[in-house]
Amino acid sequence: MGKVIAIANQKGGVGKTTTAINLAASLAVLEKKVLIIDADPQANTTSGLNFSPDDAGHRSVYELMIGKIGVRDALIQTELASLHMIPSNINLVGVEIEMIDAPERESLLRKAIAPVRDEYDYILIDCSPTLGLMTVNALTASDSVIIPVQPEFFALEGLGKLLQTIRLVQNGVNPALAVEGFVVTMFDGRTKVHAQVVGELRDHFKDMVFETIIQRNIRLSEAPSHGKPIILYDIMSNGSSNYLNLAREVMEKNEKHNR
Repeated sequence: MGKVIAIANQKGGVGKTTTAINLAASLAVLEKKVLIIDADPQANTTSGLNFSPDDAGHRSVYELMIGKIGVRDALIQTELASLHMIPSNINLVGVEIEMIDAPERESLLRKAIAPVRDEYDYILIDCSPTLGLMTVNALTASDSVIIPVQPEFFALEGLGKLLQTIRLVQNGVNPALAVEGFVVTMFDGRTKVHAQVVGELRDHFKDMVFETIIQRNIRLSEAPSHGKPIILYDIMSNGSSNYLNLAREVMEKNEKHNR
């Protein structure tokens, strides 16, 4: 059975979508079969993989959530042979209202992707930077959560709300949900405060913090405008090697867990 991982942080601008896209692409390059689900109405994962949200038509995660289509109808092949995507668009904003009276509405995504779960090694869900219904659905559908953290003090302050939401999901609809780990993004080794925040993060969360650190990298920030993950845009960049190392770390952790 494939492992489902939500990429979540309710604070915007922490590299959440960058991590979702590039971790998914790196896992695919490392010969894993991967599905990435864009669960954010901003649809940055969709455009970051060279698809226009406007062209998703009736094949988006919105139609999947409201039961208009099945999961296989929503799948899109990306530029990487082992990476599929379910796109998003602005219509996803309507799910919160339309599904307000739906039975077991927090489990809609889990039920929707169940038919293809065994067909992938990893399913990554890029969450919206809110703690609303779509994020709760993503957490309910997932085995674990990866939390991207920018090494700024304000970023650390927001972690409490996200961890509280994770605990609520654990205590309610998904008791098996685990925190896969915290990944430090946008790290600048020349900035003293960045090193200080990483130290505090490791002191507090111990081995829940990934060894791999995603360094601030111009090529990494350029890649989405070209509709490519960094590994296809510039394989020699630090961003590419960082995300390949993160993918290996995720795989190693998963293999240890399955032994």
